[in-house]
Amino acid sequence: KKNILELLNSVGFEVVVVPCNFSFDKIMQYKPLGIFLSNGPGDPFATASQALKTIKKLINIKIPIFGICLGHQLLGLALNAKTIKMHHGHHGVNQPVKRINNGQIEITSQNHGFNIEEESLPSNLNISHYSLFDGVIQGIEHKNDPFFSVQYHPEASPGPHDSIYLFEKFKETILKSNFYAKKKRH
Repeated sequence: KKNILELLNSVGFEVVVVPCNFSFDKIMQYKPLGIFLSNGPGDPFATASQALKTIKKLINIKIPIFGICLGHQLLGLALNAKTIKMHHGHHGVNQPVKRINNGQIEITSQNHGFNIEEESLPSNLNISHYSLFDGVIQGIEHKNDPFFSVQYHPEASPGPHDSIYLFEKFKETILKSNFYAKKKRH
């Protein structure tokens, strides 16, 4: 989405867009400091067949990763969680989501038919956000590494903008990461 690019630019990122079937080696030729896994249509398993191997390699080098919607589901799969098809899914604006670290309620825009299954979460992941409608996971964070994602659309335009802070959080995650510190030395 164009608004995702604009929001990443607004916090100082120079963005290079690559397709989901780009190889790890091709991605690394750009010398990225972070990886954004975008939203997209469809079943995460179908996209995973093209992207999961590459995402796991990116995780192994501990490059900071931020995912939205389908990107959230793919990050979950790459970190050994499972996704499931929802009975009805979440669609539309004004979807209340609770941020666990401070209890704040965010009004969000959503459009998805799959979610990360809570029972499948590995012990190295925390739930960062959940739906106040049905309690499903709306965000995850790795406990030790610079990976996080949300199921909803903080970039929605027009739409609620309660979650724009996530783009600044991504920038801060990169600047604090060991991956960035190593790149800065070289």
